[in-house]
Amino acid sequence: MKNKIGREIPNYILEGRRLFEGQFVFDEEVAKAAPMIKPIKPNEIKLLNSIEEAIVKSGLKDGMTISFHHHFREGDYILNLVVDAIAKLGIKDITLAPSSLSNVHRPLIEHIKNGVITKITTSGLRGDLAEEISNGILKEPVIIRSHGGRVRAIEAGDIKIDVAFLGASSADEYGNARGTNGKANCGSLGYAKVDAKYANKVVILTDCLVDFPNMPASINQIYVDYVVKIDAIGNPEGIASGATRYTKNPKELLIAENASKAIIKSGYFKEGYSFQTGSGGSALAVSRFLRDEMIKQDIRASFALGGITKPIIEMFEEGLVKNIFDVQDFDVSAVSSIEKNGMHHEVDASFYANPHNKGCIVNKLDVVILSALEIDTNFNVNVMTGSDGVLRGASGGHCDAAAGAKLTVIVTPLIRGRIPCVVEEVNTVVTPGESIDVLVTDRGIAVNPARTDLIERYKKAKLPLTTIEELKKIAYDTVGVPDKIEYEDRVVGVIEYRNGSIIDVVRKVK
Repeated sequence: MKNKIGREIPNYILEGRRLFEGQFVFDEEVAKAAPMIKPIKPNEIKLLNSIEEAIVKSGLKDGMTISFHHHFREGDYILNLVVDAIAKLGIKDITLAPSSLSNVHRPLIEHIKNGVITKITTSGLRGDLAEEISNGILKEPVIIRSHGGRVRAIEAGDIKIDVAFLGASSADEYGNARGTNGKANCGSLGYAKVDAKYANKVVILTDCLVDFPNMPASINQIYVDYVVKIDAIGNPEGIASGATRYTKNPKELLIAENASKAIIKSGYFKEGYSFQTGSGGSALAVSRFLRDEMIKQDIRASFALGGITKPIIEMFEEGLVKNIFDVQDFDVSAVSSIEKNGMHHEVDASFYANPHNKGCIVNKLDVVILSALEIDTNFNVNVMTGSDGVLRGASGGHCDAAAGAKLTVIVTPLIRGRIPCVVEEVNTVVTPGESIDVLVTDRGIAVNPARTDLIERYKKAKLPLTTIEELKKIAYDTVGVPDKIEYEDRVVGVIEYRNGSIIDVVRKVK
C-alpha cells in the first residue's frame, strides 16, 4: 500500500500499524503505559558488585527488552559491557531499544549472529553495525524512531522496557544519578530520564560513586532499583570534544550566510524569538551570523533548544539567549554550563519532542536549522540512508523539530562529493516535505511553494531565490543523473514517523 507521500509499504509491515497520513494526524486521546514497581524497604541495599549481579537480580530473561541512552556518544563503554555480560549468562533473543547506536557499538554484530540480540529499535545507526543490518543480519527489520517518536512509543507501551541500563557520570549508593560531577561527564541525561521513568527495572552504572545525596539529580532515586560501580563508563574524548569546530569552508560559510538572511528576513526574527540549530559546520556558522545580527538589532531570544553546543553557550553568557532547554550536550562548554547556569535547563526527551503529550517544547520553536543527506523536489528529507541506500545516519529530532517550528530551514550543499543532494526522489523519507519551509544551498534558496508569505518577503529582500526543480537540474547537469539503486524485496528497516505511523521502509540493496 502507498502512504500519503506515495511510499510503498508492504502489507506484512503494516500488521497492527498504520500508514503515514500527515504530520499532525494524531489520536485524539492516548493512554500512558506504567511500569511495574517493586517497593524498596528501608534496610535494602541497592549497591551491587557487578554488572552480572545486576542482570541476575533484575530478572532479565530470554525474549525481554533492554534499553540504553546515547549521551556518551562515541565514548560509550556501557552498552557493549552489558551485552557482553548478558551473552556470558546465556541469555538470548533480546530486543535492544537504545536511544541511538554509534560506530563504537560494532561488537553487537557478533551478538546478533549468536542470537543474543534479535530485534533492535533505535534512532540512529552508523558504521559496520549499520552496514551489517542493511545487509540483512537481523531476522526482523530494525525500527527507526525519532527522539520524540521513541518517547511516544515508550509512554504508549509500544516499547516495553524490561530493564534499563543507564550510565551516569556520578551517582550515590541509593541511585541519585547525574551527567556531571564525575570523571566522564556528558551533561544532560535527557534521553535516560524517560527510560528511568518507564522501565520495569532500572540499573545505574557509574565510575564515580559519591556520597549521598548526589543532588540535584538528573535521575531520582525513586526510579532506581540497583547501582553498580564499574571501572570506566566511557571515554571522555568520545563523549564531548574540547572545542566545537568552526567551519572555514567557503561553501559552508556561504550556505550559513544565506540561511541567516532567510531567517532574519522571515518575519520570525524579532525580540523573544526561539531557535534550534544543529552541530554541523553550516549550522554552527548560522549561529554566529545570527549572533552578530542580534547584537546589531538589540534582539534577545527567549530560548535555544536541542543538542547544545559552544556557540549557544556563548550567546547565553552574552545575554543574547534567556533560557536553554537541553536534552543533550555536544561539547565541553555545554557540559560545564549545565552545572553552573540556573537558566540552562536539563529537560527529558518527552518535554523536548513527544507529539503525544500536552505540549512538547518543539511546538514553541520559531526557527529550526536542520541538515540533510538529500532532499527531493517535494521537499522530503532523508537523513537515514546514504546515496548507496545503506543505513548510515540518524532520525534524531529531525522530523520532531521540523513539525513543531514555524520556520524549518534545511541547509545542505547542492553537491556533496560528486553526489547530488537535491534529487527527484530521496532514497528514504524521514521528514515529510510538508514540514519543510526553506532549502538553502550554495547555489541558491528554494522555498516550499506552500509558503507564499516567505516567497514574497524574500523577493522584497532580494535574496538569491530559485526553485527546488532548478536546483535539482543544476545538480544533475553538473554531476549527472544518479543511477537508480536496485533493491531486493526484503525490508531491513522500518521508518516510523513521530506519531507511530509508517512513513517509509529501507530495503536490502542488491
